[in-house]
Amino acid sequence: MTIRNRYDFVLLFDVRDGNPNGDPDAGNLPRVDAETGHGLVTDVAIKRKVRNFVAMKHAGDQQPEDGKGDLPANRFEIYVREKAVLNRQHQRAYAAYDLAPEAKKLPKDVQDARRVRGWMCRNFYDIRAFGAVMSTEVNAGQVRGPVQLTFARSLDPVVSSEHSITRMAVTNETDLEKERTMGRKFTVPYGLYRTHGFISAHLAGETGFDEKDLDLLWEALQNMFEHDRSAARGEMATRGLYVFKHESELGNAPAHALFNRIQAKRKDGVDVPRSFEDYTVTFNGEPIAVGNEPALGNGVTLIRMA
Repeated sequence: MTIRNRYDFVLLFDVRDGNPNGDPDAGNLPRVDAETGHGLVTDVAIKRKVRNFVAMKHAGDQQPEDGKGDLPANRFEIYVREKAVLNRQHQRAYAAYDLAPEAKKLPKDVQDARRVRGWMCRNFYDIRAFGAVMSTEVNAGQVRGPVQLTFARSLDPVVSSEHSITRMAVTNETDLEKERTMGRKFTVPYGLYRTHGFISAHLAGETGFDEKDLDLLWEALQNMFEHDRSAARGEMATRGLYVFKHESELGNAPAHALFNRIQAKRKDGVDVPRSFEDYTVTFNGEPIAVGNEPALGNGVTLIRMA
């Protein structure tokens, strides 16, 4: 069933002794706001983790699309994944309807163009959720996704620590007489990050993003760091997922007004936070339990999922 409600949400996650999102243009240093020193994590990095979780959970569901493309055989493929050749995915959509793609052009028949876009939405979870620009050599159109995320920003300034590391092994025999290879590793000692998300019921209807997809999104946001472990990441975890559910499709209150009611602040006496326990998270000044669903009196219900 397609969702009929607008949703806005706040996601809190933290990192300890790791690099949550390196900047390749800055030697893979953790991203920071140059003026304030607050840490940043791009929306692209968060979406990557959601995609990876969905791909992992539905890895056993992969099966070919049926011949005509009318019945989606697998709704949880991932469009943007490592080493994916996007034009090949577009060609699958054309083949499902026995259409021959023209270079960089959608089918002239409007109904055929809709079928191609619809096939892509039905079969790829991340297109249904985040949208995609598919107007490449094999043109499958453009889709605006119902799920949008902001950059994540740390609540306090972060310090990027630089560590020298060495490698004992060498690449080949000619390097045996060389000294150990030196390298650099960058970490954030601790940072609590906050990002905001928005889900449009109107756009969900256009892409086919339904209640099952929504439940999978909540699951991914809560568990994505549990399956993204690496030496570079350190310790990362979701610390809070606060969902505002509107009674209507268009929404019953401005998102910024709802977000302002959730505050995460350092506890008194904590000058240098080094754990989540150094913060308090409140809604209207009061803590809220997981699973509690207080009605806010304006057609909006708050659900704490993590």
